[in-house]
Amino acid sequence: MKIEEAIKATGKMEITAKTVINITFTSRVLEESFQGILKEYDLSSQQFNVLRILRGQRGKPANLSTLQERMIDKNSNTTRLVDKLLKKGWVLRQVCAKNRRKIEIFITEDGLQLLSTLDPIVVENNKKNVSNLTHTELEILNNLLDKLRS
Repeated sequence: MKIEEAIKATGKMEITAKTVINITFTSRVLEESFQGILKEYDLSSQQFNVLRILRGQRGKPANLSTLQERMIDKNSNTTRLVDKLLKKGWVLRQVCAKNRRKIEIFITEDGLQLLSTLDPIVVENNKKNVSNLTHTELEILNNLLDKLRS
């Protein structure tokens, strides 16, 4: 479906506006699909992102600034996200033994198990969401998006 049809535009759109609207609209469609999966697990996309970052630490701790700089959504309140994950038992927070001013955050076994459960579901959702594109088109799209952010 063309973006004009999706948003029920009544007139011709200027190409730069059309492009930005198209990217934003498509992003929302993808986000809604992903959030539908996570909702069943009482998890937000930002919380999922924190868990994935912590899993990527491979047992090493992260601090709040590490999480913040690696987040996809840079406007996320990482302190609040970690607090919520802590209450759910998916992360641990402790004071660093070497530097008492530093707080270290780890993913728990329950957090790792949750991600193991979600991994194949997320992979299938991603495949479904891009199934209309060929591998070559996906590479071109990724290159164009990288170029757009540069």
